[in-house]
Amino acid sequence: MNIAAAVDVKAVAEFAKRLPCVVVARDYQYMCSDPGQELIKGDIKEYGLNRVVVASCSPRMHEPTFRNACADAGLNPYCFEMANIREQCAWVHLKGATEKAKDLVASAVAKAALLEPLERKKVGVIPRALVIGGGIAGIYAALEIADKGFETYLVEKEPSIGGHMAQLDKTFPTLDCSACILTPKMVEVERHKNVQLFSYSEVKEVNGYIGNYEVKIRKKPRYVDEHKCTGCGECANACVLRGRVPNEFDAGLGKRGAIYVPFPQAVPLAYTVDAERCLYLTKGKCGKSPACKEACPADAIDFAQHEEEIEVEVGTIVVATGYELLDPAERPVYGYKYEEVLTGLEFERLSVASGPTGGKIIINGKEPKEVVFISCVGSRSRKEGEREYCSRVCCMYIAKQAHLVRDKIPDARVRIIYNDMRAYGKGFEEFYNRVKREGAEYIRKELEDEVEVIKRSEEDDKVVVRTVSGSERIEIEADLVVLANAIVPRKDAGELAKILKITRSGDGFFLEAHPKLRPLDTFTDGIFIAGCCQSPKDIPDSVAQAVGAAIRASIPLMRGEVEVEPLVASVNENICVGCGTCEAICPFDALSLEAGVMRVNEVVCKGCGSCGSVCPSGAISMRHFKDEQIYAQIDAMT
Repeated sequence: MNIAAAVDVKAVAEFAKRLPCVVVARDYQYMCSDPGQELIKGDIKEYGLNRVVVASCSPRMHEPTFRNACADAGLNPYCFEMANIREQCAWVHLKGATEKAKDLVASAVAKAALLEPLERKKVGVIPRALVIGGGIAGIYAALEIADKGFETYLVEKEPSIGGHMAQLDKTFPTLDCSACILTPKMVEVERHKNVQLFSYSEVKEVNGYIGNYEVKIRKKPRYVDEHKCTGCGECANACVLRGRVPNEFDAGLGKRGAIYVPFPQAVPLAYTVDAERCLYLTKGKCGKSPACKEACPADAIDFAQHEEEIEVEVGTIVVATGYELLDPAERPVYGYKYEEVLTGLEFERLSVASGPTGGKIIINGKEPKEVVFISCVGSRSRKEGEREYCSRVCCMYIAKQAHLVRDKIPDARVRIIYNDMRAYGKGFEEFYNRVKREGAEYIRKELEDEVEVIKRSEEDDKVVVRTVSGSERIEIEADLVVLANAIVPRKDAGELAKILKITRSGDGFFLEAHPKLRPLDTFTDGIFIAGCCQSPKDIPDSVAQAVGAAIRASIPLMRGEVEVEPLVASVNENICVGCGTCEAICPFDALSLEAGVMRVNEVVCKGCGSCGSVCPSGAISMRHFKDEQIYAQIDAMT
């Protein structure tokens, strides 16, 4: 619904003409269009206007457009004010919208009369970038920035880059080998002259502002010299715990030793000692001398290594930290405690040739003949406190895995219990139909209906899947059940959000500045997001977003300087008592006490107003949002 459906726009324009200080008032249907902007520019020049008010839609969407129009006509862009008569009026009122629109316009005009010209500051930019996260999104972001000639630091908390994509067998809908298309990009990262890789490392502190970020990176000890290690594997073969430690890369289905490399194509291809499992590090014994150290022909084992703190300075940051999968043990109804019930990722590790079973799908020592896939485990739930969002990739990876079952076990019966089939995108619908032609049976249930997985007896090597389809109650005996568990934010997302001073949405993913117009930006200038840390998405979308975020991050580096908004806090030093109350509440660390008086770092400050709301002496005000302006707005509506 547009504004005119609820507001008599002509009546509001006539009302505005009679307001104090108003020289001219216009009614134009598409003010944000080029003709509308030209109308504003023409009036500024013809009437010598020194203030402009536009009453239309959200300032968040179009305020920069109108400010630029004012600047083009020679007027200071901060002598512009906007009244939101769409979201705050036309969209929320069935009656009385016109009168409210008049009040909003009168309020904006009263404030505009007291606006002061402001000037943007220019800040130099350090021509380096930081990418956090070494999955497919982080890899592409780092390479895109590095290819533009800028030094790029890539920080990955695991021993190797690659992320979840490295764990997959094939990718839908083309069934490309995941490792075959990922590994060349991983190698490119390692060899690129402009990429410095910090694997097995974490970002612990970020200070500064766009163009000038100071970052502290914690590099964990591998107890293996990366430069000496040749990846020969002799150390792993000699480890006394070989084959006894659950392998995270195989989703716990395979085993490794206390010294390991995550997978054969790892980058960097250097072994890592699991400090929590290693007998030498935890108990001080592993024979007379550590077996791995004795076996290493390159003398690369170094138990004297310790944690390092590395400091780097960058101009921009791209966050691509990825996702985690919901632990289905949180939903006991799905029977995850049974050996016959796996997650989608666990199934991937069973089906891939480099997995713990060499690509053979084996459950209870035999190939499963009755296989059931269950979608939306932990997502798309209407229950209070649970996840309402769709994890996006589940429908299609279930279809892919159903194809893999039929390909590897031709006589297996495959059934898929789903809520709604979502096969959007190029080739996806075709792939879905192909899987049905191959014999996969789709059983639709209602979203509110639960699926229950039980065993009739503990000795049974089958499970029973119960659900309701239409009005029919269904029971299916299955040798294997695969759960499409929800994509969820990483457990450390909250901590990283605090470090970076970026915000998260209600579902816990990092929040973009605007879902349509600024989907890659955060509210902190110079920090951009890409991939599943922002929301669930598939590999092509993650790559596209990563390239876009990299380009956004590269623009300030190419320009060498950035302009920062002057809409910041201002301190009246004559009445500031230096109590520090404002400093403690500032979410951006923009305030600091100097010589008993609070100072504002105008580059860091976002003008949120938190400081002014708690200042006991009233010493802090917001430029463009001063007390006298706010009081004038209130008076104009009373």
